[in-house]
Amino acid sequence: MRATTTLILILVGLCGSSVGQYNEEEDLAWLQYYLRQSRASSYNYVPYYGEEESPAYAYSYPSATDTEPEPEPEPQQAAPWRCPQECDCPPNFSSAMYCDTRNLRYLPFVPSRMKYVYFQNNLITSIQEGAFDNATELEWLALHNNQIGSDKVGKKVFGKLRRLERLYMNNNNLTRLPSPLPRSLRELHLSYNQISKVPSNALEGLENLTALYLSHNFIFEMGASLKGLSSLILADLSYNNLRKVPDGLPASLEQLYLEYNYINAIPDDYFRVSPRLLYVRMSHNSLTNQGLSSNTFNSSSILELDLSYNRLQKIPRVNTNLENLYLQGNQINGEQGWGGGLGRDLGFVRVPSGRE
Repeated sequence: MRATTTLILILVGLCGSSVGQYNEEEDLAWLQYYLRQSRASSYNYVPYYGEEESPAYAYSYPSATDTEPEPEPEPQQAAPWRCPQECDCPPNFSSAMYCDTRNLRYLPFVPSRMKYVYFQNNLITSIQEGAFDNATELEWLALHNNQIGSDKVGKKVFGKLRRLERLYMNNNNLTRLPSPLPRSLRELHLSYNQISKVPSNALEGLENLTALYLSHNFIFEMGASLKGLSSLILADLSYNNLRKVPDGLPASLEQLYLEYNYINAIPDDYFRVSPRLLYVRMSHNSLTNQGLSSNTFNSSSILELDLSYNRLQKIPRVNTNLENLYLQGNQINGEQGWGGGLGRDLGFVRVPSGRE
C-alpha cells in the first residue's frame, strides 16, 4: 500500500499537480491515461489487439477542470482495430462490421481484422478503387440493395480480395458483371440488376464458384460462360431475355433455373454432360415439340422437371427415374398428347394446379 501511495505522489510531483485537484473518479482516469502515455512514449509501443480483445470504439479520458486543456491531436486515419462511427462492431463477434440500413452514401473505412462486412440497404452509388485495400481478409461482403452502377466500381477492387467467398450485389444498378473476381469466390449474387450480356470469359477462373444468381436481369446471351465453372452446383438465370440455353453446362451442376425466358429449343443430349443434374425448371418459356429432340430430357439423373406454361402439344420423352413432371399451361390434349413416348400407365406424371 505504501509503495502504491509513493508511486502516485511521485507521478503527481513530476506533473506539477496535486492529488487534491481531482475528485476520486477523475483521479483514477487521469492516472490510467498518464500511465498509458508514459508507456507508449518510453517504449514506442503500438498495442496489437487480437480478435477477442480489440475495443469497438476509441475511449477518451476526462481532463482536469482547473488546468489548461491539452491540445487535441491531429486527425488521423482510423486505426486498423477501430470501428467506424457509422457502424457497429459487436465485441463478441469482432470480425464482423454492421453498417446496414443507415442511409450511407459512401463506404466507411474497413478495419483490417474484418471478415464479414454488411453495407446492404443504403444509398451507396460507388466503390472506389482502394475501398478494401486495408481489409484483405474479407470473406463475406454484402452490398445489396444500394444504387451501385458498373461505371462507378473500381476495376480491381474485388480482385484484390484473395479470400472473398460470398459477394452480394443484388438489387443495384449494375449493367455488367464486376470483373475481375477472386478465384476464392463461392457464391455470386447479382439478381435484380440491369445486366444484359454475360461474355464467355466473364466468369473465367472461378473454379470454386458453387452458386450463381443472375435472375431478374435483362440477359439475352450467356455464351459459354458456365462451361468452365467446375464446381458450380446452382445456376439461377430465371426472369431474363434468353432466347437460347447457355452454350454448355458444367459437369458439377445440380440445379438449373431458366424459367421466365424466351427459350424455344434445346439441343439434343444437352443435359447429358451434367450427370449430377437433379432439378431443371423451364416454365414460362416458348418451348415447342419441334424444338426438342426425342432424348432432350431423357437423363437418368433428373428428378424434377418443370415444363409448365410452354407451347408443348405432346409430352416429351423422359427417363423413368423422374419423380416430378410439371406440364400445366401447355397445349397437350387427349390421346395425342400422350404420343411423345411417355406411357399413361407409368403413373409418375404430376400436373398440379396453381403452381407458377
